[in-house]
This record gives sequence, structure tokens and C-alpha cells, in this order.
Amino acid sequence: MTRNDWRCEHACKNSCASLNEALRRETANVRFYESVIDDCRSPQVRRFLQSIVERRRDDMLNIIRKLNEIHANSHITDGVRDSFDD
Repeated sequence: MTRNDWRCEHACKNSCASLNEALRRETANVRFYESVIDDCRSPQVRRFLQSIVERRRDDMLNIIRKLNEIHANSHITDGVRDSFDD
């Protein structure tokens, strides 16, 4: 996927589109690791892979938090901008 495939038109300067793409990729990674865990017979390897999944899920939550922060800030900025348009 090229950068142009996920451009954003908001004042965030493409931050939300970039984070949405990062979230999509992290979600795909978690699904992949979960499928590997299901096929793995070694308890030691399963624990290792599970720790990777847990870290990736934490990363996903951090991305979601940052997206929420950006969205809240953009709503505030849009409101301020709109107040001058009247």
C-alpha cells in the first residue's frame, strides 16, 4: 500500500489516516499470531507468542487512544474555525 492510498483531508495532517492504517495492520498481526498460537504445540512457544499478542493489543489500545485524542482535538479546532465563519 502506498502513502497515497490512505490520505486524510482533515486538519490532522494525515495523522488519523496513518494511525488508522497502523491499527489495521496491528489487528492483522494479532490475528496472524493468534492463528499461529492455535497451531502451536509447544507450551513455551505458545507463551512466547501470547506475550507478543498481548503487547500488540496494548499497542492497538494506544493507537485507539491517540486516535480519540486527535478526533477530539480536531472537533475543537473545527468548532473554533466554524465560529469565525459565521
